[in-house]
Amino acid sequence: ALSLGEGGGGSRLRRQLESGGFAAGEDVKQLSQQSDGDRDLQEHRQRIQALSDETAQSLKRNVYQNYRQFIETAREISYLESEMYQLSHILTEQKGIMEAVTQALLLQADRDDPALGARRAAAADPFLPLSAKDAAANEEGRQRTLTTLLEKVEGCRDLLPESPGKYLVYNGDLVEYDADHMAQIQRVHAFLMNDCLLVATALPNRRGAYRYDALYPLDGLAVVNVKDNPPMKDMFKLLMFPESRIFQAENAKIKKEWLEVLEETKRNRALSEKRRLEQEALPRPTPTPPESTNPFDEDEDEEEEDEPSAEEEVVDLSLEWIQELPEDLDVCIAQRDFEGAVDLLDKLNEYLADKPVSQPVKELRAKVDERVRQLTDVLVFELSPDRSLRGGPRATRRAVSQLIRLGQSTKACELFLKNRAAAVQTAIRQLRIEGATLLYIHKLCHVFFTSLLETAREFETDFAGNNGCYSAFVVWARSSMRMFVDAFSKQVFDSKESLSTAAECVKVAKEHCKQLSEIGLDLTFIIHALLVKDIKGALQSYKDIIIEATKHRNSEEMWRKMNLMTPEALGKLREEMRSCGVGNFDQYTGDDCWVNLSYTVVAFTKQTMAFLEEALKLYFPELHMVLLESLVEIILVAVQHVDYSLRCEQDPEKKAFIRQNASFLYETVLPVVEKRFEEGVGKPAKQLQDLRNASRLMRVNPESTTSVV
Repeated sequence: ALSLGEGGGGSRLRRQLESGGFAAGEDVKQLSQQSDGDRDLQEHRQRIQALSDETAQSLKRNVYQNYRQFIETAREISYLESEMYQLSHILTEQKGIMEAVTQALLLQADRDDPALGARRAAAADPFLPLSAKDAAANEEGRQRTLTTLLEKVEGCRDLLPESPGKYLVYNGDLVEYDADHMAQIQRVHAFLMNDCLLVATALPNRRGAYRYDALYPLDGLAVVNVKDNPPMKDMFKLLMFPESRIFQAENAKIKKEWLEVLEETKRNRALSEKRRLEQEALPRPTPTPPESTNPFDEDEDEEEEDEPSAEEEVVDLSLEWIQELPEDLDVCIAQRDFEGAVDLLDKLNEYLADKPVSQPVKELRAKVDERVRQLTDVLVFELSPDRSLRGGPRATRRAVSQLIRLGQSTKACELFLKNRAAAVQTAIRQLRIEGATLLYIHKLCHVFFTSLLETAREFETDFAGNNGCYSAFVVWARSSMRMFVDAFSKQVFDSKESLSTAAECVKVAKEHCKQLSEIGLDLTFIIHALLVKDIKGALQSYKDIIIEATKHRNSEEMWRKMNLMTPEALGKLREEMRSCGVGNFDQYTGDDCWVNLSYTVVAFTKQTMAFLEEALKLYFPELHMVLLESLVEIILVAVQHVDYSLRCEQDPEKKAFIRQNASFLYETVLPVVEKRFEEGVGKPAKQLQDLRNASRLMRVNPESTTSVV
């Protein structure tokens, strides 16, 4: 398997995996048919694994080598994003200023030269009445211009049929640039007509001849000025759903002419369309049918009178804002003005709510639906985990609210929760694993539960009117809690920390979990269910350690009094026993440094009470029997040892000392354990009571202790 780098099978396998037509299913099928047995499959698996490791190492090296470039790129992207927001505001202001200036100039020109105003009105409105001579001359000139255009451009004769109402408004040479990298693409010649824009590329060997490139109707075309940024200057952008193109004019004057004539032609086109729709909406005289002598016609006429006419109400789509709606939607999407786009859609839906569905309405709906799909895709991308996760849950509010307004609350909920899951997972992964486990757990709980609380509050704000989404949030919270418990258990239980450390860590997690009750969310039962297996394992493991240590001390038991040598040591032991709950320990000590108890019994008492205190910190109802059985097992080891020593010891003096230790164990230690257990759990334990009752029988009849125990 390790001979992969030596050539042979490794090189063939690499080429096979890198080939464009590689099919995993066919390869596995062929491999299974050609292999002699499990050994061949294992060797092939090892070769694939070695190649995977080599690829991972190569990717890691590339990441390290390009780390600084990644940081600089992220910084540049951040700068670019802020500049785009500024550009959006500048474009909006500039558009308003240009429209106001254009209107003022046109009004001033009309006042200065009434004849010019009349000619402009005639050019803008084909329905304006003209004299027969002027109309014929005008029509003939437009036809000649259009014919010349068709002769210059190859491939547009079939796409641009001759029509009486079509004429050339403006044309000129432009240079097209790539919208992403701002690199020059080609030189083009643009022909602006009264209803469309034709873009053609120059033929290399024929001067003045062009080849058809694209044709854009003015209804779906938006023009945006591009701010000069030397050496990129004199540029403007054309937005056509679903694409955009950037062109550069020869100088600033020509660029200004293009912007002005495009806006004016679009405005004239909208005005002409409005007047055409108004004329179509006028009632037409209906011819009177001849009288019929057929008696059956009378019944048919009555039926026709009963049926309502489908054209009783004509929807007025000639309004200026409706004509410009598709273009305005494109501009809003390009400028990331999502609220403005949804406001326009709401305005249209409100206007068409009580209107009949006619063919013009269907066509308008089709255009708008395309923009709605594009807007939805942009909003979905805004919420995707691939985007920057900085800013917290509030950063998603803008996209979520607009998706909800578009009637996509389910998709908004799903994308919001996926985004927050990725953010929480990233935050946990970025935590540094400290040397002290408790310190890491404090940081982990703070990061996770703070993120969960912020997400819950933001969810409640965004989806306040969508009660059906709350079940999805509960499911998400459970899966997030499982991710948290995996990281928690890996650091606390898999690393074999002490029971006291595990108890403190679980206590910290429970305290943070209670914070969620502020918003009415209780996930304590979930964290209990996810941690119960690991806590059971920790309790049983520590129980085994105590039993093993007790048995080891029992094997070396000499049944002698403890000599602590110094009064300070005796005082320290008294304090330790008092903290364990043993209040009458002074009766087993004297004025000197001696203790009338065995070292084994004292050590057992301290270890058992410490185990009980730490276990009660971990306690919840699912652990009741595990904790109780562990306590009984630990106590039985000491009880059985004392009983055995009492029966086997022949020395009266030592036998009396053993009875004194047994009395301390049964009359002092067991009641303290039973009381502390009941305080921590909230109910008494029958098994501990039975164990204490057995001690009474032993005191009444020491010879029968064996049969009772």
